[in-house]
Amino acid sequence: QVQLVESGGGLVQAGGSLRLSCATSGSISSINAMGWYRQAPGKQRELVALIKRGGITNYADSAKGRFTISGDNAKNTVYLQMNSLKPEDTAVYYCHADSWNINFWGQGTQVTVSS
Repeated sequence: QVQLVESGGGLVQAGGSLRLSCATSGSISSINAMGWYRQAPGKQRELVALIKRGGITNYADSAKGRFTISGDNAKNTVYLQMNSLKPEDTAVYYCHADSWNINFWGQGTQVTVSS
């Protein structure tokens, strides 16, 4: 089992920045990849950024150049630094962990970007 707890969401003006954190606990050594997803009202949940064991990262086109995913192994925490935020980034952001094809999700954190 893997437990994920997100924090760092909030209200920010367009052009601003936020850093989301995802604290992990449990069977951390079994995690192969971690990612951030988001879901806006009326839309499907979508991948924002992914980091695999070894540090390889992938980003959605909408996140490239603005968002950065990183991990701190000492703190068992994954971060999503979001810069140049836009109103269309408004969504609930979820932390995800892939543990041998078993999916674990956090409870989500709301990000609201005002124009």
